[in-house]
Amino acid sequence: MLAVLHADAQFGVPNLLKYDKKPFHFGFAFGYCNFNYRISSKPDLAEYDSLMMIHTQPMSGFNLGIVTDLRLGEYFDLRFIPGLSFGDRYINYTIRYSTGNEIVTAKNVESVYLDLPILIKYKSSRMLNNIRAYVIAGGQYTFDMISAKKKKAPENGDIVLKLNPHDLQAQVGVGFDFYCTYFKFTTELKMSFGFLNMLVPEDNMYATSVTSLKAKNLQISFIFE
Repeated sequence: MLAVLHADAQFGVPNLLKYDKKPFHFGFAFGYCNFNYRISSKPDLAEYDSLMMIHTQPMSGFNLGIVTDLRLGEYFDLRFIPGLSFGDRYINYTIRYSTGNEIVTAKNVESVYLDLPILIKYKSSRMLNNIRAYVIAGGQYTFDMISAKKKKAPENGDIVLKLNPHDLQAQVGVGFDFYCTYFKFTTELKMSFGFLNMLVPEDNMYATSVTSLKAKNLQISFIFE
């Protein structure tokens, strides 16, 4: 499918000649997400006796969004793409027991995010008639609608790692616009970096051993306008 769209956009006369003059554009987006954290732990874990190492494990997810694009000029657009992102992550704690065995205890963090990004898009002139390259940057407020912050511990006594639902993130990315016969198709690669420490402080080894937990996400989007 992508090959057909690329061929439709690249060859022949320029498509959608009046498209770039319109003040507003609308569309929808969907794509792949890779969710992770930038984690900082205490420099000396010796106070926790058996705790040896803490690391994060990124996981895959997906996102859906609605595109609103405001033309600011020949090469600049202002974009607002509210959407939902679905995914989870693992924080792994390597624990060495008195027997010498090392066991990895994984804390799963499931999330459904409401994303509200505002971005500036700087695009090139058309290349090969129907292709534009661009860079994009801006900020995003995100809210985890199933945050574990207020959840009670399960009856089996397992400790739940609790995170704050609110985050502010910087976003940077690159992409290509392909002007097809009846619509514009876009592929985009974007990174998000959270500013806020998401961890809720609690009196247990899993929370107190971590000093900072900030979002770091990769997103590959396919956009139709």
